[in-house]
Amino acid sequence: MANYNTQLTIDDCLKIGTQSCAEESQSNTEISFFSPSLRNSLYLCETLRSKILSLTINGCRLTICGMAELLQQLEQQAQALGFNMVGVVTAVPSPNLNAYLQWINAEMHGQMGYLARPDRLARRQDLNVILPGVQTIICVGLEYSTMPLPPAIANDPSRGRISNYAWGVDYHDVMTPRLEELAAWLKTQQPKSGVATKVYVDTGAILERDHAAAAGLGFTGKNTMLIAPKRGSFFFLGEILTTLEIRDWRTRPELVEGLETELISNLQSPISPMPSCGTCRRCLDACPTNAFPQPYVLDARRCISYLTIELKGWIPRELRPFMGNWVYGCDICQVVCPFNRFARKTDEVAFYPEDKWDSAAPPLLDLLSLNEAEFAERFAQSPIKRIKRTRLVRNACVAAGNWGSETAVPALVNLLSDPEPIIRGHAVWALQQIGGDEAELALEDLRKVEGDTAVLQELAFMQEKE
Repeated sequence: MANYNTQLTIDDCLKIGTQSCAEESQSNTEISFFSPSLRNSLYLCETLRSKILSLTINGCRLTICGMAELLQQLEQQAQALGFNMVGVVTAVPSPNLNAYLQWINAEMHGQMGYLARPDRLARRQDLNVILPGVQTIICVGLEYSTMPLPPAIANDPSRGRISNYAWGVDYHDVMTPRLEELAAWLKTQQPKSGVATKVYVDTGAILERDHAAAAGLGFTGKNTMLIAPKRGSFFFLGEILTTLEIRDWRTRPELVEGLETELISNLQSPISPMPSCGTCRRCLDACPTNAFPQPYVLDARRCISYLTIELKGWIPRELRPFMGNWVYGCDICQVVCPFNRFARKTDEVAFYPEDKWDSAAPPLLDLLSLNEAEFAERFAQSPIKRIKRTRLVRNACVAAGNWGSETAVPALVNLLSDPEPIIRGHAVWALQQIGGDEAELALEDLRKVEGDTAVLQELAFMQEKE
């Protein structure tokens, strides 16, 4: 190990470090600096990152090794697999964990009971429960924005709107194999150390947006989305948890153990500081169901994405008129975000709509007439398959009611004999919104034969209002 005890400039660091690396086997050199200049020492780390094994600053050891080189190779490997963003963060609980627990206690997660399960809370509180000995979370991002929906299509009430992330192939099927491949590559970097990994794509009991923000991928917006300043928020997240220790001082200089906080507070990191939403509140004001009780807090129970995807039961009557023609998800709070003017068209062809606008905004009459076999065939490769036919047709009924056209009445009347009570009940609501002789006659006939309590309540609701 080379040791230096002097007042060093950056030029001194580079000269001494380069000479030391040349003298000591060209690589994996250990250098110890005793210098008050933390900036110079860390600059040396970054500049000579392919040579230095470890650096000791004022008696505090900072392992570099090929760590910076490994980071560079990791970024290259991730990009080769199609990922647009990659970052690493120490595998510790999210700094916003308490806020998450308060959100759960306020029951804003609605019927997503899995979010509050004790075993899943335990994993969020200690990532070692997921992967014993976990050291690092590798976070990746994959952009999915394809093309803007023409206003004539987006504003056509006879079509059902689908969130743009679901226009193409299911992102789980696209990302998971690539993350597994990246994890396999990672294991080859230290084959004798028995590196373990765990891959997640929107499925793990971790607060992935918080971890991705800590890894430098973006910042949390008032709409609770992760926003990349130069990319917007139209990207998927995936993670690899690993027992391999990887550190990136560019995003977390405080990870240099033993260094006093005040010494690093003025350090200029090569990664630019993240911006924020500032005084902007476009997303909050644009939400038609008022799902944001305050900035950075989403009440899922009022969110259109939750209502159309996660909610398995009956959509609250008071919220149905505000859902417009959304039948799967909602993009409103993202579309209005100023940062999304920087959103780039994805290179991932799998995310583009196969049938162009009919995949992005299918005619409601088509959705209302779907049977089980047709649903399974049409959405076999889509994330929409997750909600099954019942929820999609339920959502289409609400959209048809908001459309208000008698054109939809025959299709809705046919659904009054559907075996699923939830579909019959929402068809009742839609027919009540549309009105007309045909709708009223069909509803009157249903009252004579309907035996489900919830459907009868829907039938009685409008009569009570009248």
